[in-house]
Amino acid sequence: MMSHQLQVLPKVNRVATERKVKQMLDLARDFIRMGFHPGIEAKTTAQYLPIPPSRTNRFHSGTEQAAIKNAQIEQERGAHVQRVLAAVKRLGTREQELILARWFGDDDRTDVETYIQLNMTHASYYRTRSRAFYKLAFALGVEVYDEG
Repeated sequence: MMSHQLQVLPKVNRVATERKVKQMLDLARDFIRMGFHPGIEAKTTAQYLPIPPSRTNRFHSGTEQAAIKNAQIEQERGAHVQRVLAAVKRLGTREQELILARWFGDDDRTDVETYIQLNMTHASYYRTRSRAFYKLAFALGVEVYDEG
């Protein structure tokens, strides 16, 4: 009876989960490198439309709409970066060092360059990375479960 209860827990799909975590790390790195500003600009050419003016006293400016959209996107990007970095800070020292060196360093590094820099063996690097990804998946809520 006890063994039946343990089988109720869903099994995590490690490959799909690691893929999602890697996507989140890549996106956060890209947002940091390019800045959070999305670069949406207002249209500066006049448009003549056969639509009567509105009687609601609401002003609709393309510049205003672009500024609002830019601010919203910038906030979303900043929130994503903060969420990812907060999850990374909760990792163990070695796992944190690995993630920061690989994804948030000054230059683009491959896994091989990272484990050489950190003086790790191939096996210990991937074991530590896998453990960090697993923890990050649960911290970020992006874990993928097997069906069935």
